[in-house]
Amino acid sequence: MHLNWQIKYYNDLTTNEFHDLIALRMEIFVVEQDCPYQDLDGKDKKSYHMICRDGMGNLAGTARILPAGLAYKDACAIGRVVIRENLRGAGHGHTLMNKCVEFCVNEFGGTPILISAQKHLEQYYEKHNFKSTGKEYLEDGIPHVEMIFTKN
Repeated sequence: MHLNWQIKYYNDLTTNEFHDLIALRMEIFVVEQDCPYQDLDGKDKKSYHMICRDGMGNLAGTARILPAGLAYKDACAIGRVVIRENLRGAGHGHTLMNKCVEFCVNEFGGTPILISAQKHLEQYYEKHNFKSTGKEYLEDGIPHVEMIFTKN
């Protein structure tokens, strides 16, 4: 399946695009994972958003990229990483992470990249050169681990 990838700063998103991003995030994080939490935290307005659409133009996945100072004082961050359930297992999530890391490196240079990963996905993110900082915690009742990107 061919997917179309695009990245937009919040101000460049249409209202329909933002609606679709939030709807997908809620579908995955709130409904699928049965985890009610406050998704709209004000950080979207100062972030970049990776948009992945299928050949029909439907939203297939997304991620949020936060500049340094927004989630972490001296690091940019990648979060709210989702691929629609029916598209998982085909490598699209890996493409999504690769594109997010590439954008961060190109846009923010040598700024460290941090993520707050669900603990059960730690090995998945390790495949993208993220390593645990050793900081583990509960976030919205789900075990998480802080991870930092390290170049090969």
